[in-house]
Amino acid sequence: MNRQIIVVALVTLALGAAGGYWFARTGTPHDMAASPQVQPAAARPLFYRHPMNPQITSPVPVKDNMNMDYIPVYADDTPGPAGTVKIDPVTVQNIGVRTARAERRTMGHTIRAAGRVDYNEEGLARLNPKTEGWVDKLMVSTTGERVRRGTVLLSLYSPQLVTAQQEYLLALQNRTALKDSTYPELQRNASQLVDAARGRLELLDMPEHQILELERSNKVIKNLHIHSPFDGVVVSIGARPGQYVTPATELYQIADLERLWVYVDIYENELPWVHVGDNAQMRVNAAPGRAVEGKVTYIYPTVDAKTRTVRLRLEFANRDGLLKPDMFAEVTLRGGRTLNAIAVPSEAVVRSGAREQVFIMRAPGKFEPREVQIGVSAEGWTEIRAGVSVDDIVVTSAQFLIDSESKLREAVGKMREPAPVAAPAAALDMSDMDMDNAGVAGGQPSP
Repeated sequence: MNRQIIVVALVTLALGAAGGYWFARTGTPHDMAASPQVQPAAARPLFYRHPMNPQITSPVPVKDNMNMDYIPVYADDTPGPAGTVKIDPVTVQNIGVRTARAERRTMGHTIRAAGRVDYNEEGLARLNPKTEGWVDKLMVSTTGERVRRGTVLLSLYSPQLVTAQQEYLLALQNRTALKDSTYPELQRNASQLVDAARGRLELLDMPEHQILELERSNKVIKNLHIHSPFDGVVVSIGARPGQYVTPATELYQIADLERLWVYVDIYENELPWVHVGDNAQMRVNAAPGRAVEGKVTYIYPTVDAKTRTVRLRLEFANRDGLLKPDMFAEVTLRGGRTLNAIAVPSEAVVRSGAREQVFIMRAPGKFEPREVQIGVSAEGWTEIRAGVSVDDIVVTSAQFLIDSESKLREAVGKMREPAPVAAPAAALDMSDMDMDNAGVAGGQPSP
């Protein structure tokens, strides 16, 4: 029985020796992810760090107080700024990382918006009588009719105006009667009465030609003429023959159409590009292929709460009458330009709400998150005012995957930070300890 056991043991020992020899020849399987990174033979370490405390380094290979070798640190192992991510090339390709270079550009922006043509309020006149009376006759009786400056629009009978004319005629007669008076004061008073009576006629808007006719004929003129103040178009008529009117009655509304206003609404983020005096182009369906040049004359100070837009007022010349009020138009604004600005593709900027950042590729597969200060955005590019230099390589796709990994790495790094120690080298030096005579509490030797 004992002999059989000895034979089995010898066979087992022989098989084990053979298996060990074969296993050593073929190699031991291992986890690639868990094994330490093997540096190329040509790579030279930057420095050596303590195996227990990364804060302790040495420029040459040394051993610590426990006879442990310092660990070499290569260029690819140097820690970058907080949140720096290192990804292997295969993963970079799989997640579709794309990059672009930061460059200097002239940042300009073209705004296209719908506009509405309207009257120029500065060239819009509303005519009201200065006295009560009755409309005798309308010389211009239809809206849309073009009138010239000084055109008689209507005649108005006013008892108040008749009385004022009579007073003026009496003042003229009195001045004539006292012309040869030996009392200069009476002559002066008579002239003052004439001036006062004439001034009253002017305040009642009696035109100059009717006052001259009154002086020449020495007869009261029954009807007052209402004239157009400038060249324009009759927009509305508020009186008809025989109608009783007061100073509150709007008789006519006349608009000057040689210069028109156009209202345009733009979004809040387009405001930095627009300034008073900027040039604008407008096209209307009534003139295909033709562009009308104008300027921005006013930016309204409020934002529409529903549409989140700001209204602009533009002014265009209309001497040929092409533009009509209430037309719709296509307006193009060429905003101000920022020269020689550092810019990156807009998709490279990651906006978290609290800050903006981009990911800089420091080396193949190595990405550094960097907070930036952005400026204006236009045509797919965003101005970077701080945080990025010319020729920096920024990530333009898959940033959110890298951002998630960056935040995870940063959090883990903070948890792994060693607690500060006063003298790390002394703390690791155990050469003076007498392990055989180490005592327990109370100073008694251990059994």
